[in-house]
Amino acid sequence: MAHNLSKGGPVPQSEPQVFKGYVATVTLYADRAEIKRKLMGKITGVKDSVISLRDVIKVLSKEPTRLVNGYVQLATDQDRGQLAIATAEAEKAIANNSRTVLFTWNQRQTYAAYLAAATASVQAQGGNPFG
Repeated sequence: MAHNLSKGGPVPQSEPQVFKGYVATVTLYADRAEIKRKLMGKITGVKDSVISLRDVIKVLSKEPTRLVNGYVQLATDQDRGQLAIATAEAEKAIANNSRTVLFTWNQRQTYAAYLAAATASVQAQGGNPFG
């Protein structure tokens, strides 16, 4: 992603990046992320979502292993309660969050690419992806 280092200049718009996760696909634009769920993902009650990168307060992630799916969540103010507790219930809540994309062990390269791109995009929008 190209960065504009001049003061006050417009931020260049890059081409959208598409990442396919487990039962969801995320399209990352310069200013937002659009998450589309497959039917299987919607059965659990998780909906499609559009997240403004300016609203992201932290990028949460867990690397996929052979036994457990990983995830990338673009946490917003709506997720503040979950950020305070790290329990099994919080993990379940993260997985069922509309701003979360799950990744299997076989998708670990896509997971890493999406995590890097999302982190860089949030920083480019003036946010702190590390909370």
